[in-house]
Formats: sequence, structure tokens, C-alpha cells
Amino acid sequence: MHIEFEHSSQSTIGLEWEVALVDTESGALVPRGQEVMKAVHAALPERAEESTASPTLTGEFLENTVEMVTGVCSTVAEATGQLGQLLEDIRQVATPRNLAVYAAGTHPFSRWQDQSVVDKDRYFTVVDRAQYWGRQMVIYGMHVHVGVNSQEKALPVQDRLLAHYPHLLALSANSPYWNGQDTGYASHRSQIFQQLPTAGLPYAFADWSEYQQHLSDLLDTGVIDDISESRLDVRPVPRYGTIEMRFCDSPSSLRDIGAIAALTQCLVEETSRILDDGGTVEQMRPWLVKENKWRAARYGLDAVIIKDNSLEEPLVTDHLRQIVDRLMPIARDLDCAEELGWVNHIIDHGAGYQRQRAVAERADGDLKAAALDVVRQVQEG
Repeated sequence: MHIEFEHSSQSTIGLEWEVALVDTESGALVPRGQEVMKAVHAALPERAEESTASPTLTGEFLENTVEMVTGVCSTVAEATGQLGQLLEDIRQVATPRNLAVYAAGTHPFSRWQDQSVVDKDRYFTVVDRAQYWGRQMVIYGMHVHVGVNSQEKALPVQDRLLAHYPHLLALSANSPYWNGQDTGYASHRSQIFQQLPTAGLPYAFADWSEYQQHLSDLLDTGVIDDISESRLDVRPVPRYGTIEMRFCDSPSSLRDIGAIAALTQCLVEETSRILDDGGTVEQMRPWLVKENKWRAARYGLDAVIIKDNSLEEPLVTDHLRQIVDRLMPIARDLDCAEELGWVNHIIDHGAGYQRQRAVAERADGDLKAAALDVVRQVQEG
């Protein structure tokens, strides 16, 4: 099977932000995502048009969820601006209905057993196949698409992002609670999502032909019906000409989204420049990538990570500060220096999982307080 990787302008960016709807008083999840989405589309018909050029609002797997999707953007500021506008569109119809937007990787106390799936065949197929694990997918994430201007760069860029997996996951980690319990993880969402048979870490592909063979095998054996159903943590998206980073928890503020998006965009651009200059990208040994994912999910910003195949083990925050300094000239070129600098703000002031725990502790363990604080963060941006 031949898969054509479409042309895309290098380092253009698109964002996807999955959020939930909650009751404004209780903070509990409510199955009214489709209702809100239809109301937004009725008020603003252009929001119903799926296009790579303009922002859109779509439904997702769960009835409680809506997803904001930007168009193809030149800068992080443009992309977060589009998300901000979509967020305001949602608020206009949600607030009169006593609903609010909740953005984190999981919900602190609403039970997964009580959440309903959107009435679409492709979602029922997921649940039917995955059963218990499929029904538990009450999770919310952030995806970053970055344009890559040639097929030859796609897999090296994927390898580069995998080497920075723990950095991005630690910054976004925002799911410490599950069904009313503290899981002990900074990102419980990452552990849930990898239970789907086509999700999780990508394989260490030697070249594009091996990647094509992988997808062909999945199609031929009926594991997937379309290549978009391969939901790996990082993946090429041939029809858009992008690499998609899919493993971050849903951040609770546009500022955190901007920081994570800028870091991702700069890493992709850095890799492109290395390859344009005749350099190569080291493929980190798969078992090291797997260990790094677990360490970041478990310990978040306190994780000691494996830097590369040399097995050097820095604290993730120390290495992140070095990376921000290294990438700042690229960030200036991409007009996202301010947003990249916000990475240090997350390090200094704490990631989402830390804030949730701090709020709950101040409220004597009341997880409603943690949920409503997430709502406040979304409102304040």
C-alpha cells in the first residue's frame, strides 16, 4: 500500500482541545455536549463547516464532550486565539443552560460508569471491541499538528518528539484523580488511553516503507478500517502533511496550551533544520521511551527522566529549562518566544495535577472544589 504524504508548509500549526461540560453548581459531568454543539452551530453556522482553513467545533466520543479544532495557523498566538473564540462561542450557549466548560485529563469524581457514548457507529465499535477499557475512556486531551514539508522528515520528527515525550507529558499532566480517588499519578489519563489496542507508543519504524507496511497490515487484518483509526501517541497524518502529537492531558488554560504548543512547534522546526543541514536524528531505544512515559505519568514535573541513549538522567524540569534556552532563537523566528517562555511559568508555578491536589487539600479533600477550580481556570484563561 502506498501512502502519499501531502505537502504542508513547514511548521504551520493546528490545535485540538477536548473539553467537558459540567453543571455550574455541582461541577459534575453532564451529557449535553451534542446539545451545546448544535446550539453553537445554529447560532454560528460557519462553526459547523469542517475545514482546514477555519476553526470548528465538533463532537467527540462521549456525550459530555465537545472538541475545539483550529484551522491551519502560522503562529501559536493565532491558534490559541481561535481556541479562545471557540471557547467564547461555547460559553454563550452553555451559561444560560447552567453549564460550564471543564478542561483536564480526567474528572475528579464523576464516575466513568455513568457516562454515555455519542450515538455513532464508529464509537459503538470502539466500545464493543475494547469492552471494559473502551467504556472507561472518560478522558480529555490536547493534540498538536505541526506541518512537515516532506515525507522524508515525518518519521525523524516523530522520533524527535518521542525523545521529548516526558517533557511534554509532565508539563500537561492534569489527571491525578479517577472516580473520586487520588491515583498517585500526575497523568492517569495517559495510562487509561494506552489500553486501546491501536493507541499508545508508536513502533520504532526504520523508514517510510516500514510505516506503510504497518498500516497495511492493520487494514488487511481488520484491526482498523481507516488509517486514522491508528491512534498512536505521535503519528504522521498523511492527508494533512503533519505530525500529530496526541499524548498531552487537556490543559486548563489557554496559557498552558500556548506553552505546550510552542514547545512542540519549536521541536519540529528544530528537527527540520537539522535534516535540512544534512544532519540525522537519533532514534531513542523504544524501552527507554516507554520508561520515560511512565515516569512522567507517575511523577510529572518531579520525574527524573532518561535524556537519551547515553542514559543520562536529569530532573525533567532542569532539562526543560535547558531546552527552552536552546529553542528560544527558533521561537523568535516562529513568533512564539512569549509562549515558549510560558514553559518556565508552568515549572515555577506548578502543573495542573499539582494545582488540583493543592485545591483539594485546602478544601479538606473535597474534590468538588478541585473540579470547580478547573472551571475557574478555563474562564480566566
